[in-house]
Amino acid sequence: MHEITRPENVRAHVGIIGGSGLYDPGIVERPVEVRVSTPYGDPSDFVVVGEVSGVKVAFLPRHGRGHRLPPHAINYRANLWALKALGVKWVISVSAVGSLREDYKPGDFVVPDQFIDMTKNRKHYTFYDGPITVHVSMADPFCEDLRQRLVEAARKHGYPVHDRGTYVCIEGPRFSTRAESRVWKEVFKADIIGMTLVPEVNLACEAQLCYATLAMITDYDVWAERPVTAEEVERVMKENVARARKILFDVIPKLSGSPEPAKCSCCRALEHGVV
Repeated sequence: MHEITRPENVRAHVGIIGGSGLYDPGIVERPVEVRVSTPYGDPSDFVVVGEVSGVKVAFLPRHGRGHRLPPHAINYRANLWALKALGVKWVISVSAVGSLREDYKPGDFVVPDQFIDMTKNRKHYTFYDGPITVHVSMADPFCEDLRQRLVEAARKHGYPVHDRGTYVCIEGPRFSTRAESRVWKEVFKADIIGMTLVPEVNLACEAQLCYATLAMITDYDVWAERPVTAEEVERVMKENVARARKILFDVIPKLSGSPEPAKCSCCRALEHGVV
C-alpha cells in the first residue's frame, strides 16, 4: 500500500468509519494511505482512500488498527474533520452493539433513527467552541436517505435488519451493570446499546455530512441474564462483518453522483443553527 502525505491530492465521496471487527480497508481497490493533519490533532489512524465500483471511498478505523483506542479516547473531532477535508459527503458508520430487546437478536442489523446520550466525560462535542456559537437541531440525527439505502441493501441480501431503533450511548469502556441495563431497556425504552455513536453523530451533523449507522448486534446486554462467551461474540462478529461488507458494496455505487438528498436534516444543519 502506497503512502502519501499530501491529502490535498486525494479526494473521496463516501466515508466509511469502521468499528469493532471492521478494521481492514479491504473493501477498497487501489488503496493509498493518507496522513491528514487537523486542527484537533491526529485522527484514529491513517485514512485509506481507494475505490469501490469506481466511487472514491475513504476508510477510517474508529479505534485505530489493532483496536488500540477505547471509546472514550477516540479523537472524534479529528476523525470527522479528516473525512470532511477529503471531500467526503456521505458517511456510513459501522459499529457493534448489544441488544436491549428480545426480538433484536444477535446477528441482526439495526439502522437506528434515534439516540440517547448517556456519556459523562467526553470532551469536544462540537467544532464550535467560540467565538461562533452553533446549536444544531438533532431532532432527526441521521440522514434518512442513507438510512433507507442501508435497510434496502440488507433486505436485498436477505439479512435480518430492523429499520428503526434507539441507540443508547454509554461512556465505556466498562459495560453496564444489570441495574443500568434494565433502566436502558425498561425506563428509556432503548433498543440497542453501544459506546461510540456520541459525539460522532453530532459532529457529523455540524459538518453537514450525510451520516447513518449500520449497527451489528453481537449479543444481548446483561438485562437478559444470558451469559455470553467471547467465542460466541467473535463468531457473530465475523459473520456480521462479512455481511456488512456486502451491504457496503451494494450501497456505495448508488451514492455516486447522488444529488443532495431530500430526506436529510444533516445536509443543512447550519442553516438555522448559527447564533
